[in-house]
Amino acid sequence: MSTIGDKILDTALSKIGEKSLFTKELENALERNEVDLVVHSLKDLPTSLPAGFTIGAVLRRENPHDAVVLHPKNAGKTLASLPKNSVVGTSSLRRAAQLKRRFPHLEFKDIRGNLNTRLKKLDDKEDFAAIILAAAGLKRMGWEDRISAVLQPEDCMYAVGQGALAVEVRAKDTDILDMVSVLHDPDTVLRCIAERAFLKRLEGGCSVPVAVHTYIKDSQLYLTGAVYSLDGSESLKETMQTSICSGGSCSEEVDERLQRVGVTATKIPADLQDGAERLGVDLADLLLTKGAKEILTVARQLNDAR
Repeated sequence: MSTIGDKILDTALSKIGEKSLFTKELENALERNEVDLVVHSLKDLPTSLPAGFTIGAVLRRENPHDAVVLHPKNAGKTLASLPKNSVVGTSSLRRAAQLKRRFPHLEFKDIRGNLNTRLKKLDDKEDFAAIILAAAGLKRMGWEDRISAVLQPEDCMYAVGQGALAVEVRAKDTDILDMVSVLHDPDTVLRCIAERAFLKRLEGGCSVPVAVHTYIKDSQLYLTGAVYSLDGSESLKETMQTSICSGGSCSEEVDERLQRVGVTATKIPADLQDGAERLGVDLADLLLTKGAKEILTVARQLNDAR
């Protein structure tokens, strides 16, 4: 099914001003009982879903990082070694803000379209020296050989939910919920609940540069979150962590009706989900005390004025 985000290709995503760019038509079909479940990239799903819907499964995450795809004539180069004023294509304010900060010698311009369209725009013309795409999308399409480099968190942190697929269902359909719940990957669920709670608390979306990086190690969930001005000159970045299992004594009690930032995960202990959600909220609150709201407000205003 095609969505509004697939059809409007001459406008930057951040300018369209529609929160459910890639989901609305699918959710309409779900509401009309034409389909029983829909699959999205989790990063396309708003942190608050329409009433009556829930994310019934979050699948094991593919590589969530962003990838550099160089124009064939620049083979062997890196973003750092591209000539001054080389133009890099990306439709993401988040990517542009971080990469402007990291590589001030480069220029960044909007590029829209699905993956093949963007790769064709790169290859067929001389407009772009490189483009930035999600590594997960390239891998899923079997185009991993186009990846020139995968950007690490010190260069560019990723979008909330990036690399994970989500299955959205009608919240009242308990049979369907039970059926898809076996697809949940617990680590991905906890990481993405923390990320989505962080974004929701900041009231962020695709019209502001918000980035995250999460991982789980030694029963600790680590969340790094950051906000940026549009040109990358201002930023706030912090890391927090929480225990996701104290001595193996996690409770198994789960409230099957409870959604956390749109996710229903009936097989994952409630206290782990609560801890992940709290981590996201606490990190957002920390950044808000340091001035995140002001940075994001200005970014939103500047983006609206562009």
